[in-house]
Amino acid sequence: MPKRDSSQPLSASPAPDFCREAALMASGRLCVAGVDEAGRGPLAGPVVVSAVVLDPARIPQGLDDSKKLTAQKREALHAQIMATAHVAVVIAPPQVIARYNIRGATLWAMRRAVLGLAVAADYALIDGRDVPQGLPCFSEAVIGGDGLSVSIAAASIIAKVTRDRMCAIMDCDEPAFGFSSHKGYSSPQHLSALATHGPGRHHRMDFAPCLEAAAARREAFTLS
Repeated sequence: MPKRDSSQPLSASPAPDFCREAALMASGRLCVAGVDEAGRGPLAGPVVVSAVVLDPARIPQGLDDSKKLTAQKREALHAQIMATAHVAVVIAPPQVIARYNIRGATLWAMRRAVLGLAVAADYALIDGRDVPQGLPCFSEAVIGGDGLSVSIAAASIIAKVTRDRMCAIMDCDEPAFGFSSHKGYSSPQHLSALATHGPGRHHRMDFAPCLEAAAARREAFTLS
């Protein structure tokens, strides 16, 4: 077998496209929404869901899974999506996450995002394995959808940029935790701050590390 020329870059994964949307539109589904979330895994802050209906004639160039893009590129695409598409954003704060659990809160926000669109979607492409109950339209779960559908990719960018901006506000509110850098994920810096200060007002108190940090703080206070 011939060796690969190491001077040539490895082929990148294909970019998302409009094929699913175009096929649905050809079958009569004229308003197709992409839906995605940001923030299921962190220990603090909200989970953010966006629903986006792209204008087929004005699809921004460079749409992709938000995790594959730089912050600067996400911000630029965020502005373009907001200027050319129908967008709805729903925030599920820690209180809602505690009430429904993270999966339930995400599905709760997804349904509300589709309902919140200024146009009535007649089909929703949902990133992941789950479809929320009670959607006002036909829907389909698309595993890895933010790398396959530009509508889902656009929703992932809106959700990610919105959540990152909220983390910057959280950082101003409670600077000891460093939310701007780790975005609420369980980085060593975040876990160290949790151990030192205990959970703050933005933490998800149904997540084990936050519960454990709160218990340790109570025990230390009792012993002192």
